[in-house]
Amino acid sequence: MEWDWNFVREIMPTLIQGVKITILATVLGSVLAAIVGLAIALARRSPNRAVSRSVGWFAEFIRGTPLLVQLYFIFYVLPDFGILLPPLVAGVIGLGLHYGTYTAEVYRAGIDNVPRGQWEAAKACNLSGYNSWTYIILPQAIPPMIPALANYLIAMFKETPLLSAITVLELMNQAKSVANTYYRYIEPMTLVGAFFLVISLCSVVLLRWLEHRYGRIER
Repeated sequence: MEWDWNFVREIMPTLIQGVKITILATVLGSVLAAIVGLAIALARRSPNRAVSRSVGWFAEFIRGTPLLVQLYFIFYVLPDFGILLPPLVAGVIGLGLHYGTYTAEVYRAGIDNVPRGQWEAAKACNLSGYNSWTYIILPQAIPPMIPALANYLIAMFKETPLLSAITVLELMNQAKSVANTYYRYIEPMTLVGAFFLVISLCSVVLLRWLEHRYGRIER
């Protein structure tokens, strides 16, 4: 089968729309993952053992099950309990919860690396717990985490094709729809690979800059 540039021009608007949905899901999912990860990291440091252990078990459960299973549960099982979510919302929640459990470990490592003297200085200044975290601990802990968090952002971006399983019209789903309609697969699938490669390479360039700016992380 020969490459057809006319067909490429015809399907490009559809694929571009899929790229937009893919990027949107990645951005929203990464924001949710950052919030969930920080919440889990802080909860696991709670002096209340019931809270810390419950959150720890939840995080291990999420990390121990496949993302695809979690997406199916959110989109197809929750409606049986009266919780019906739009496909994109379900996909973002699935991505955010799944990667939030991983970013929690990044937060934990970053917080643990804050020198003990900073904690003691906050206590000596009679700062409240909230002010200590907001103005002393997190501003020092988060910047070195950024390269690691960016790694998870790239990983999440490459996982977005799984959202096609719950009918999200992201890039892969759009490409499969076009390919099945016209019975031509070489152009749409090649373009999908090209889109992911280019965006991933751009993300890697950004990651390298972050590593240079905030210090190289261990892999």
